[in-house]
Amino acid sequence: MTLIILRIFIYYWDTPIVIANNRTVSFILLVSILLNFLSVFFFLGCPVEITCLLRQTSFGVFFSIGVSSVLAKTITVCIAFKASKPGSILVKWISFNVSNYVVLVCSSVQVLICVIWLLVSPPYVEFDHRLYPGKIIIQCNEGSVIAFYSMLGYMGFLAAVSFVLAFMVRTLPENFNEAKYITFSMLLFCSVWISMIPAYLSTKGKYMVAVEIFAILTSSAGILGCIFLPKIYILLFEPNLNSRKAILERNK
Repeated sequence: MTLIILRIFIYYWDTPIVIANNRTVSFILLVSILLNFLSVFFFLGCPVEITCLLRQTSFGVFFSIGVSSVLAKTITVCIAFKASKPGSILVKWISFNVSNYVVLVCSSVQVLICVIWLLVSPPYVEFDHRLYPGKIIIQCNEGSVIAFYSMLGYMGFLAAVSFVLAFMVRTLPENFNEAKYITFSMLLFCSVWISMIPAYLSTKGKYMVAVEIFAILTSSAGILGCIFLPKIYILLFEPNLNSRKAILERNK
């Protein structure tokens, strides 16, 4: 489904709806969502050294790129409409490609956290004899618990900032404003991961892995559906609205 949406966006690359919603960041967000879905495969099957090393770090980096892209979209909307006020100090930021810098900087912080995690105390394969008497449970030990929750905490911080900013600008003109879709997607994202943490801590073995897989799939699907499906509907079923003239007339 992500690949289909990506193909549609590429096909309509030069149309007003795609351009107005920051097409470069949209492309990065779609690719990151696709990688989020694919990262689930690291969690499946019998744990080995390479999957233990990659599953949490890849999930953390890919998700941070996605959430950073959502944050970049929100900041772009804020700057575009706040800068329209006379005397606004944000006017000078319009000429800069702020969104790309936001994605790069925010994602780099998560990459740095994961690199330090892998260098200092990386995850490893653990053979647990105590969980179930008479059985040996093969599982991934996350290594540094502090690094693991730092990775999750930073991702949650980005999502919270995106949600707050999107909520603040949700009443801006609808045609150019996707803030309300970002608000819903981040609300779903935060709800899933807040409810996942106690469930994750209260389960063991394969059930703990299943909880995290469910959270990854649900939050990724939520972002994909909330942000992109309204645009896909217009592109495929309301082509008359996909024009600069129509958007300006509807704004009036």
